[in-house]
Amino acid sequence: MLDRKSAPQFVEVKDFQLPPANIDALSNGIKIVNFNEVNQEAVKLELVFATGKWHEPERGIAQFTAQMLEKGTSSKNSYQIAEHFDRFGASIEINPGFDYTTVSLYTLSKNLKDVLPLFSEITQAPSFPESEISLATSITRQNLKINNEKTSYVAGKKFRELIFGSHHPYGSSLEESDLIAINRNKLIEFFNSKFRLHEVYLTGQLERASYDRVREAVLGYSAKGSNGINRIVNESTERNHSLYSERPDSIQSSLRLGKKIINRSSPDYPTITLLNHLLGGYFGSRLMKNIREEKGLTYGIHSSISALKHDAFFVIGTDVNKENRKSALEEIRKEVAALSEKPINSTEFELGRNHLLGSLQLETANPFAVMEKIKTIRLNQLSTDFYSQLFTNLQETDSITLQEVAQKYLGVDSLFEVSVG
Repeated sequence: MLDRKSAPQFVEVKDFQLPPANIDALSNGIKIVNFNEVNQEAVKLELVFATGKWHEPERGIAQFTAQMLEKGTSSKNSYQIAEHFDRFGASIEINPGFDYTTVSLYTLSKNLKDVLPLFSEITQAPSFPESEISLATSITRQNLKINNEKTSYVAGKKFRELIFGSHHPYGSSLEESDLIAINRNKLIEFFNSKFRLHEVYLTGQLERASYDRVREAVLGYSAKGSNGINRIVNESTERNHSLYSERPDSIQSSLRLGKKIINRSSPDYPTITLLNHLLGGYFGSRLMKNIREEKGLTYGIHSSISALKHDAFFVIGTDVNKENRKSALEEIRKEVAALSEKPINSTEFELGRNHLLGSLQLETANPFAVMEKIKTIRLNQLSTDFYSQLFTNLQETDSITLQEVAQKYLGVDSLFEVSVG
């Protein structure tokens, strides 16, 4: 019988090991990464295409190409496609990103044979119906009008533009004027020339016959080689470090502060990850205590590191009443500067580090999350023990090292600043 009067014994986890995945290299050059340590019937089949914003010739082409995949094939229209997947309790998820586009199928293992053929069809032979393209651009136009009225949306957009430049794939954003140039011929051309299947990630326990169906389906994708992208982005280094866009009719200001930062491949990445966590990565962070709890300037404030394939950036984000904009910015800068001025005390250091270590473990609480970690390693060409080393390095670091890394990367004068509202 479960003893509810006594707390469970505390056990300190000393290492972090991802369970291994099986790698099946097919004759067409495509690899299936298969994680089958699953005790449930749910299956996720994820196709990763090396086709994101980084690869598009014009803004919006990658996004709309991906968006149109499930809108029609030669055999079915969008309604029939949706009805077929609904009938078997399956769903499709399409995520066009900066570097890759992922197309995922969620289904029960027993229904895989019924939905896999149509899933393969929409990712290999979409028809790009004119009516669907027109509808999608119209909806996007309306959404952009709404979003551009939101200070938080505009602040995020302007921040990326400020640190990367307006013509950089990571800094540019889709605008209403770009929608005029979107047409069926451009989407078809982009799909045929750039939509390359990079790898396949399969999570779920399948019988041999079902796995063979997946294998046969993946063999249907031709290995077209490199997509020919060797993008060189030249941006002026003379950009302003600060931008304030006042909106007289707005009662709040959205703030973003940050800069380009080191990527996962840097030996300092574990330390900068912990610094970010202590600064604004969880509810007990310095920014939350100061800006929210002590000063009462916001409901929430956070900092994060977005590690992309070709670069990475650090950002602090919050929304405050317009009259508190300057004081909030001053307090944020004060907290960033404090990281370089003196070592973090042991109590704060241990609490934040233990929270981060626990969060890493929770991020592998289910099979799909485990596969996300495996995918991150593979797509970023990291060592297979990346997360194990990250966990170990976090345990071995100290407050003096944190201070040195803060001085190296988080100087207050190096931060870009955006205020909207």
